[in-house]
Amino acid sequence: MKYLHLVWRNLLRRKVRTLFTFLSIVVAFFLFGLLAAVRNGFEAGIEIAGQSRLLTVHKVSIIQPLPKRHLQQILSTPGVAAATHMTWFGGIYQDPKNFFAQLAVDPAGLLEVYPEYLVDEATRERWRATRTGAIAGRKLAERFGWQVGDRVPIRATFWRPRDGKDAFEFDLVGLYAGATAEVDETSFFFHYEYLMERVGDPGLVGWYIVEVEDPARADEVALAIDRTFANSAFETKTATEKAFMQSFAHQVGDTSAILTAIAAIVFFVILLIAGNTMAQAVRERTNEIGVLKTLGYSDRTVTGLVLGESMLVAGVGGLLGLGLVLLAAPGFAKMLEAFLPIFYVPTRDVAIGVGLALLLGLATGGVPAWSAQRLPVVEALRRR
Repeated sequence: MKYLHLVWRNLLRRKVRTLFTFLSIVVAFFLFGLLAAVRNGFEAGIEIAGQSRLLTVHKVSIIQPLPKRHLQQILSTPGVAAATHMTWFGGIYQDPKNFFAQLAVDPAGLLEVYPEYLVDEATRERWRATRTGAIAGRKLAERFGWQVGDRVPIRATFWRPRDGKDAFEFDLVGLYAGATAEVDETSFFFHYEYLMERVGDPGLVGWYIVEVEDPARADEVALAIDRTFANSAFETKTATEKAFMQSFAHQVGDTSAILTAIAAIVFFVILLIAGNTMAQAVRERTNEIGVLKTLGYSDRTVTGLVLGESMLVAGVGGLLGLGLVLLAAPGFAKMLEAFLPIFYVPTRDVAIGVGLALLLGLATGGVPAWSAQRLPVVEALRRR
């Protein structure tokens, strides 16, 4: 620390150059944090899904419905701990731009299979007892300013009521919160029986969610379920929830690889810029390095001074960039919640960012520091 003032004075020798190098590092780490949040938004649901839940859908396509009677046969399959069904509603709330997932479910089955949806006991009871009751995610309620007790009208699109009225009126009986930050809090769940009552019960559901007793036997259970309905009019395709979510994500593209490549390119460019800045700074001070060595400063001390400059610029710039993206993340989350319900910078990526900042400081200052250490005093004093 006793040489900090000397490091600081060296950085201020070329204020404009130091400033622009510093700002480029800040921007690079801000982008790193932002890309990490976007990648997490695509992958968070995949990570929490794990291998303990299976999805059973129509073999042709997930948009093809399945008979409701399949539920009892699925529950009787060895290795199945619990099962429930979901049905996509696809209605419009006020404006088609106000997109969010609306799902007709069995309340008890949903909360059993998805324990990460946190709902208090009073809300569970109100939802069970209210025919038109619905629960919404905390973030979804904040987005539209909903309060418990509000009546939420949603216009039907695919499911047409028999009475000719397009609107479904739902009573918001409660909100659910996620057990962790990775849980989606932007969905809207209501009674499947209420939907069937309005449209006439065709005995169909969208898909099944199956909880297995032993995740190690998930593939075995999936095969058993599909064998049960093989060669029937409604053949099924069953796989882990994680596998289904990965397949949907990969329809957009390998977002993880794309974002990682972008981050790598940004850091490579910053490495060149910062490395060139440090090399130029050392070349400009060749005579001064010779004087320091003449006055008794050891090679190790001179190396430390050069590395100190690069570490200070990279470290402070990296921390500032990460700090700014952490402050900005809630605002971005608000803007993108309709497209990326989960948007935040994971702690692991913040730690990786700190490590990258330190590595950047070492990489950009390493070669100039090594050159300064090996520079003979006579040669250093002779250079102009």
